Amino acid sequence: MFALDHEFFMNIALEEAEKAFALGEVPIGAVIALSSEVVSRAHNMKEQCHDATAHAEMVAIRQALEKLGHWRHLKEAALYVTVEPCPMCAGAIVQTRIKTLVYGTADIKAGAVHSLMNIVQDPRLNHQVEVIAGVLEQECSELMKKFFVSLRK
Repeated sequence: MFALDHEFFMNIALEEAEKAFALGEVPIGAVIALSSEVVSRAHNMKEQCHDATAHAEMVAIRQALEKLGHWRHLKEAALYVTVEPCPMCAGAIVQTRIKTLVYGTADIKAGAVHSLMNIVQDPRLNHQVEVIAGVLEQECSELMKKFFVSLRK
């Protein structure tokens, strides 16, 4: 197994989240790393694409699969995301057999890793994901708060 610098990759995810913020999207960014290399990076694009499934994680997964050529090629990958994944994204993480999920801040209203449920480590499923929570939590949380304050103005 390769050693990853979690803060390094989370900072890239934060750069992606900032791009989403600038576009008026909920500021969530994601990065997929494999063998210490960035395979894909993405941000929320729901509004831009008029697609409710265009979450940062889903976009990053699709890009990685296209680049790598097969869905099984993510079995040693790490997914970095600024906010705890929702049920849809958590399901996609399990389905693509991603090895490690690293996220920044919790999503108490829709989080499907720790907050509301734990899809990615459910022993009834055929794959469980290693989870590391709270990497650059303050930075990730502050960006989300800043976004929603700006919406209320």
